[in-house]
Amino acid sequence: MGPHTSLGVVGGGVGPHPHIGLATVTYLFDGEIQHHDSLGTAQRITPGDVNWMTAGRGIVHSERTPADRIGQMNTIHGLRVGVGLPPSRRRSPSPPSSTPQGQPAPARRGGPQPARRAGILAGRRLADPPGLPHPLRRRRAWPRRQPAPPQRGPRARGVRRRGGRGSLTAAPCTAARLAVLTPSKRARLPTAITRARVAVLGGEPLDGPRYMLWNFVSSRKDRLEQAKDDWIHRRFPTIPGDDQERVPFPGEGA
Repeated sequence: MGPHTSLGVVGGGVGPHPHIGLATVTYLFDGEIQHHDSLGTAQRITPGDVNWMTAGRGIVHSERTPADRIGQMNTIHGLRVGVGLPPSRRRSPSPPSSTPQGQPAPARRGGPQPARRAGILAGRRLADPPGLPHPLRRRRAWPRRQPAPPQRGPRARGVRRRGGRGSLTAAPCTAARLAVLTPSKRARLPTAITRARVAVLGGEPLDGPRYMLWNFVSSRKDRLEQAKDDWIHRRFPTIPGDDQERVPFPGEGA
């Protein structure tokens, strides 16, 4: 996400819009977002926080300019990662979003620690949301090589870099791009010529194909069409206190 800078205004940001069939992880480098959703959750996301939102069978949320940022310039820059849901969670009720702060992960020489069934973000170890053992790890890269996360448990699937110059030994890895790794390759996190921030994404393989239509994800195309129809005909739940507008489906009303 971003970076993009705008003047904070009343009602600024992204209005109510829906999701189904996935979880999203939001991590900010810069800026602040006020999250509201149809479960009644209201959370402020600041740099270093982690926001997990599990859509399941359906959720609506908005990302607004915080009230005390109105009239100020606000730069939004961060990561938004979509996480595939296991079968048991695709149609389950959407659990509340959370912004865990985590505890400092103990330092260890010789490279980063295995993520196992937890994520490590900016040096903090975070418990996974129930039923979603997908690690996400972020670290700063310096002008030296670091071994990639050990291939135990959930596999490292991709590396995304923010800023800096350098290379990943198994695949090209330029700024603001995702390098996709394969299980057969071992890699070292960047030989950085300049300082860089690196996010390593991993998880178990999906249990089958996924289809995507706008903000909707499903293993069934008919479910996507149903979600589209539900949004157009106002059958999704609304957000308490933020229900006076909505983001239309692309081409809606044309």
